[in-house]
Amino acid sequence: MELRGQRRAHEEGNLFQDPDFPAENSSLFSCYSTPISKFQSQISWLRPQEQCQSPRLFSPIPQESHVKQGILGDCWFLCACTMLEKNRHLLDKVVPSGQAEWGDQGYSGRFWFRFWQFGHWVEVEVDDRLPCIADRLCFSHCRSSSVFWVSLLEKAYAKLRGSYERLWAGQVAEALVDLTGGLAERWSLKDCRKEEEERVEGNSLVPEKLTLDSLVDVKDGCVMSCSVHSSPGGASELGEYHAYNVMEWVDVKLLGDHRVRLLRIRNPWGRRCRGGPWGASGQGWGRLELDSAARLLSHTEEGEFWVEEEEFFKEFDEITVGYPIDDNGHLRSLHTGKVLTHSQQVHGSWVKGHSAGGCRNNSSFVSNPKFWLHVCEAGEVLVSVLQRCVSGSSENCKVEGRQPGGSTEQHQHCQAIGLHIWKVEKRRLNLQKTLSKTPCVFTRCHAYDREVTLRCQLSPGYYLVIPSTFLQDVEATFLLRVFSAGTVSLSAVKLPPSPVTPMGSLSDGEWETSSLEGKWLRGESTGGSRNFPTHLLNPRLPLTVASEPGQPNARITLRQHCPPGECQAIGFHIYQVPGGTEDQDQESFQDREPRASCVPHRYTQEVSMWCSLSPGSYIIVPSTYQPDCEGCFTVTISTKIDRKPVRSRESLGRLLQEGWRSVLFQYVQLISKNM
Repeated sequence: MELRGQRRAHEEGNLFQDPDFPAENSSLFSCYSTPISKFQSQISWLRPQEQCQSPRLFSPIPQESHVKQGILGDCWFLCACTMLEKNRHLLDKVVPSGQAEWGDQGYSGRFWFRFWQFGHWVEVEVDDRLPCIADRLCFSHCRSSSVFWVSLLEKAYAKLRGSYERLWAGQVAEALVDLTGGLAERWSLKDCRKEEEERVEGNSLVPEKLTLDSLVDVKDGCVMSCSVHSSPGGASELGEYHAYNVMEWVDVKLLGDHRVRLLRIRNPWGRRCRGGPWGASGQGWGRLELDSAARLLSHTEEGEFWVEEEEFFKEFDEITVGYPIDDNGHLRSLHTGKVLTHSQQVHGSWVKGHSAGGCRNNSSFVSNPKFWLHVCEAGEVLVSVLQRCVSGSSENCKVEGRQPGGSTEQHQHCQAIGLHIWKVEKRRLNLQKTLSKTPCVFTRCHAYDREVTLRCQLSPGYYLVIPSTFLQDVEATFLLRVFSAGTVSLSAVKLPPSPVTPMGSLSDGEWETSSLEGKWLRGESTGGSRNFPTHLLNPRLPLTVASEPGQPNARITLRQHCPPGECQAIGFHIYQVPGGTEDQDQESFQDREPRASCVPHRYTQEVSMWCSLSPGSYIIVPSTYQPDCEGCFTVTISTKIDRKPVRSRESLGRLLQEGWRSVLFQYVQLISKNM
């Protein structure tokens, strides 16, 4: 042992030691709140060559590279790793090929991995010192003790998250997105079955309940995970808060011509945990022809078991399905099997007092960030909003502690989020009218998920997309993504800042803001100020006021587009339209006095004024002081809205079941006895 220690000390002097994720307790624990904290005095850090004679990243025998869970409760992450085992393109993306391994000339104890984070791939570098107990890996490992890809990938993911302990609980859907850059969907099989199958009238977006038949075309490329939240009687072979992989399902013929569907389930623990009629020696196999039974049992690997479809939907609480991804990085639809070759993404944020309007139950909903979605071809479109969740404090955190949203305190805290989509006739938008209508597509409720996704069939045209949190004034950043088989474009709706009162504070109530562009053209629309008879040749822009006067109910801003120092004197007048019809000739206004005027004309790029106008139709006449002065301008119009409350039924989804304590305390104790 002394010679081994000397040799290790010599090698350590030349091998990479990650200073940002050292082989210390700080990399293992965030708050010592999980059962693994009891092993802190037993854990040592060893490189693979100190654990076996011929370590390697992968094995040419696929079964030897299959993952097994250790004493860390990260079954959710390991279930997502199955996607990498099924997709070589993704595996090479996450685990870059060509890295120097043990025994190679360039080996330095340094490995790189990639994870998709909030819109782009990030690289994580780690050394190959791994947590062990009694010289054996104590966290995830491969079926062969000489294969280390999953142990090193787990370490890189722990570094990304902050510590191994931060992997104790999580969602399979989140890990799938982090490993693929794609999408994943979750369906409840029990508690919310009735709720999720409800069809809301006029909302074609609410997804129908997923059936295995709907996945036949994509089942070879997608990853399906099934999970157990709790056991009704407190004791179950499946355990509590544990995730499994659905490896395949087959339709078989029973004796007597009856047919049944069987699912092969893999337990990340690497041991069978279920008997029943289709257990290793169950009575169900006697109902099959010998050849069929032998063939299915031969497919059963270590840690796997079979279950009948009816029993599957009865015993498990939830399933998560990751969208297949082809070698070009394109998603395939779970529902149609089509390749979604077009994608767009744009970042946004909810800012308190500015763009955190909450759900449609609030009059402030209009202030939420808005986006244009231009659909060029009719077809299936996926729209998702991914929020950047806030990590919980590590001080005094406990596994049992819950934050709003269902997260344990040591994990990320997500807001309840939702999506609404309206179709609009033109890109020019009347928010007051649009938001008073029922959206063409919307989430049924705001959900405590990191990401929510809408699937819909959209016709060509423009759509207004508004992501929101359920609560008002909740701050967060998000990524809006769109996937489609046809051409789409996604961009932020760029509106001027919300109007402010003359005192500088945000005006009370709800406001609608729009911008109109125009030109002064010599010989056509350069009429000059009211000092000249040609004044009404200037451009005329419509203004509609709906709210009652008293306090200011409109703000008009005229901005000319010119280099600094080359400004013309500008101003504007507002005339009420006789009879309420904007389409009137120049003579109709010839002898009328303006209802409001922004004068005198000034040599500045922008002039603005507040008005208190009676409800009705008006025109705005922007002008230069002298006639025949050409230029371009923008008029920004903000009007106060007395909008009737929307009779919205926005609801809050159930708290996210995020406590996947996949390694039960009893299981940890069992492992510790075998160490």
